Amino acid sequence: MLTVNKLIQRGQGLAPVLLKRAATVSLDWDVRQKSRFDLTDSLGRQVGVFLPRGTVVRGGDVLVLVEDGSLVAVQAAPQPVLEVRACAEHGSPFDLLRAAYHLGNRHVQLELQPDRLLLERDHVLADMLRQMHLIVTETEAAFEPEGGAYAAEGHAHHGHGHDHGHGHGHSHAAPGKPVGIPVAAAPHVHGPGCKH
Repeated sequence: MLTVNKLIQRGQGLAPVLLKRAATVSLDWDVRQKSRFDLTDSLGRQVGVFLPRGTVVRGGDVLVLVEDGSLVAVQAAPQPVLEVRACAEHGSPFDLLRAAYHLGNRHVQLELQPDRLLLERDHVLADMLRQMHLIVTETEAAFEPEGGAYAAEGHAHHGHGHDHGHGHGHSHAAPGKPVGIPVAAAPHVHGPGCKH
């Protein structure tokens, strides 16, 4: 069995021709959130992945084989998810924000989109969201949940891990505080599904 112990986030720095020639593998979120797993790539090679603890593999990342330096490009496999949208007839876009708050309070992993939320299928959560007058649809889609503001994975969708100006009219400092002054973290709330 071949092995991997290196990941290149989003294939950064690799020439497009190398990415085009790379073997591929399609993995769902349950596998990609683990740092140790086995896979079979598009060339039929059996590969054992051994990444540092806490590493999360995202669609677009590239795995590097120890034996010969060859590349395996990771694709996020479509999987069963719930797609949650605001109801234009009976609600407002604010309902989606409320849903994200309540799901986050339950430690549910969410993919945030401008007009919808995606989460792994769960009939209890689907019922709760419907009671909040949201439109909940079961579908198949690639699932890339947010990594969190303090994610150790190193490449959450929008997290930077520090405050600085962005040159497009805003910063991530707390209101009334200069950039660079730490903001106190919100207290951790325990609830259903908290696994510690």
